[in-house]
Amino acid sequence: MLQTLYDYFWWERLWLPVNLTWADLEDRDGRIYAKASDLYVTLPLALLFLIIRYFFELYVATPLAALLNVKEKTRLRAPPNATLEHFYQTRGKQPKQVEVELLSRQSGLSGRQVERWFRRRRNQDRPSLLKKFREASWRFTFYLIAFVAGMAVIVDKPWFYDLKKVWEGYPIQSTISSQYWYYMIELSFYMSLLFSIASDVKRKSAKMFNYAGWKNTCNNIFIIFAIVFIITRLVILPFWILHCTLVYPLELYPAFFGYYFFNIMMGVLQILHIFWAYLILRMAHKFITGKVIEDERSDREETESSEGEEVVTGAGTKSRPLANGHPVLNNHHRKND
Repeated sequence: MLQTLYDYFWWERLWLPVNLTWADLEDRDGRIYAKASDLYVTLPLALLFLIIRYFFELYVATPLAALLNVKEKTRLRAPPNATLEHFYQTRGKQPKQVEVELLSRQSGLSGRQVERWFRRRRNQDRPSLLKKFREASWRFTFYLIAFVAGMAVIVDKPWFYDLKKVWEGYPIQSTISSQYWYYMIELSFYMSLLFSIASDVKRKSAKMFNYAGWKNTCNNIFIIFAIVFIITRLVILPFWILHCTLVYPLELYPAFFGYYFFNIMMGVLQILHIFWAYLILRMAHKFITGKVIEDERSDREETESSEGEEVVTGAGTKSRPLANGHPVLNNHHRKND
């Protein structure tokens, strides 16, 4: 059964133009071709990336955070409570009002105390500012190096200026070492992200400036990002790259399954780019009109004073209720007899 599936998957008529077989792509006469087995190289490289990332975050990103004055907020921890913790782990992190009342009876706490406990517990699970900064720094560094390296290995190639040359001799095209290692390193990096996806914070590289408090820098980067995204994803990709993959191959071979498959994938990617461009332009509109830009992906920390509850301060005393960040004065309390 597995052998049959394997044979169907690697059937030449699926992936190769007519009159060509896998035998035509075997290494010979000093020519080396890409092989599926090359993907095994990405596994040790992905593990190497995880090691490099660990030392980068420890010895580069952490000192950089201190240099940029990235400070952590003091978080109040939720006191141990078996009943509330069991609900938090098994039922949900944001109980409904009916559930709050039930938990209040079961734990012996007031409804306000139950809500406060869940707010503090949720804040405990939120990633720290330092963790966010270190991850953003790692991605920013890799993407910057990858961009520079990518330009360096392609700028001297003829197909960088004439896309028709991409298809010269296709598919009998020998692998170039610079392109081979660029793709292997890129794929290994993203595979390393798959290994760490459970613990990673979903943030963009430019977020590091936001965490450092560089609001103007972050805004300027957003403007540059929006311009580059629109040009590359909505102009260059459809009118140059997609045109190259849709039109030029048909000048050499009749369409085959691989042609349709990869171009459909490219079409799906283009649809996603249009959707992402809409979100970017919506944010840009808010920016231009002077409205506050809030990243919709931001994981905001909940404050102790939310819903008007009293805040416990040092030495066990209670502060006055807050309204818009200022204490509410009450001149009507009675003196003790």
